[in-house]
Amino acid sequence: MVRPRWLSAQRVTASRLWCHWDRAVALWAGVNLLLVLFDITYIPLRTFWLQRNLTPLPQVPLVVPLSLLPDLTPLYDPVKGIEPHRETEAYLQAFERLDQSLLEGSTLVQSAAQRRRLVALTEAMINENPFAASGNSGTLEKIKNRLRQRAGNDSAKQAAAQLLGDSWLKQSSWQQERRFWQQQVLPLVATSYWRSIDENGRPTDHFWRIDLLLFQSVFALDILLRMVRMRRRFPGLSWRDALLRRWIDLPLLLPFWRWMRVVPVVERLSQAQLINVEPLRAAVSRAVVSLLALELFEVLALQLVDGTQSLIRSSQWPRWIRSLRSHQSVSGADEQQLLDLVRLWGPMVLGQVTPRLAPELQSLLGHALQQQLREVPGGVMVPAGVSRQLAGGVVDSLLDLSRGTAQRLARNDDRQSELLQQAIDRFWEELAAALEQAGTLERSQELLCALLQQLKLNYLAQMNRAGIDALMDELDELTTPVSPGEPPATPPA
Repeated sequence: MVRPRWLSAQRVTASRLWCHWDRAVALWAGVNLLLVLFDITYIPLRTFWLQRNLTPLPQVPLVVPLSLLPDLTPLYDPVKGIEPHRETEAYLQAFERLDQSLLEGSTLVQSAAQRRRLVALTEAMINENPFAASGNSGTLEKIKNRLRQRAGNDSAKQAAAQLLGDSWLKQSSWQQERRFWQQQVLPLVATSYWRSIDENGRPTDHFWRIDLLLFQSVFALDILLRMVRMRRRFPGLSWRDALLRRWIDLPLLLPFWRWMRVVPVVERLSQAQLINVEPLRAAVSRAVVSLLALELFEVLALQLVDGTQSLIRSSQWPRWIRSLRSHQSVSGADEQQLLDLVRLWGPMVLGQVTPRLAPELQSLLGHALQQQLREVPGGVMVPAGVSRQLAGGVVDSLLDLSRGTAQRLARNDDRQSELLQQAIDRFWEELAAALEQAGTLERSQELLCALLQQLKLNYLAQMNRAGIDALMDELDELTTPVSPGEPPATPPA
């Protein structure tokens, strides 16, 4: 893809201090962009950051732990106003007390009250659905399904009572059951949370304070310094125009739509020569051009042909032709344009180009005379050399006349210019009069419009996506620099 001219322009070399400053701010903007992306995706991915594991198959309880990732939820939950949910927190604490009691050797009779408490909390969790506040109602369905599958019961409430009942725990040891609860149920229960609401009725979000203090203040200072540097280079530039020239940096100062910062951040990293976005820009440009080129070419071709047909169908052709005469021209300068062109091209064609065609003209005229003599009775007996000599004499006479005419046209003769101008005016007049004859103009217009219509149909029929892609490949070959030891690429057939 062709590199834009603005990318090829040589930039004014800045001082070493400004280069270091620009690179530092570009890197800081990259850190801010990563933090913005983390903030935007934190709420949807909070369960991942809390558990730090992957579930490749949601229907299968297969978990891939990612223990190397740090637990960021204790640090970032306060930024989003997230607090533990009361019901699920009570549920986790109740299970912890029951687990500790059974591990210390308590009997089923001694732990009966704690197990009934946990069953009651399970039923309350199913009835009230604390996961709905965080938009994770599907988590409750996962818990209910796992309880049903474990107990083989269609009711999740009955399944919880069955799994914590005396008969079930007598058949299965608590070591096996606690593994099920700790791996299949409790991690899902822990994902529930409660998020506070601010005075505007929206969920609490304190990220703007971090963004304003650590990042936007630096960006504002950098934009101000860039405006000062720009005004030093262009003293006549106003502050408003300097700010408008840095419009691409404005998303860095917006407290909303922070995802738009990807544009100024990429621009700064590219300007600081920390990343190379030219391959990506070329790929995107090629994709966009390939999508729009076919439709654009069709529209332009139709508009050009339709405009030409409209001009041809006009009934003003005789008037337009007569306006080409010298006394009908708009200005004195326009009167001499055609005359000067004849003076320039006449001596060149008659005095230089035509004499060099003498051998070809002699051969052509000799062949024509020989064919003409064959049609005359007894002409076959005429030798071919006679026709060549006759053709040579005729061509020599015409070339002498051509050279003489060229010499006369090259002279600055006012009378000759006047006669030549009269001849040209007479030509336009006779051409306009011929077109005014009955049916001549209309028939000519019909034929020309039909020719253009056929050209339009054939051209549009040949245009397709493959042709556009071939043009793009040819453009890439023409604009790609060739290495010193590499042979030039040949255009596609």
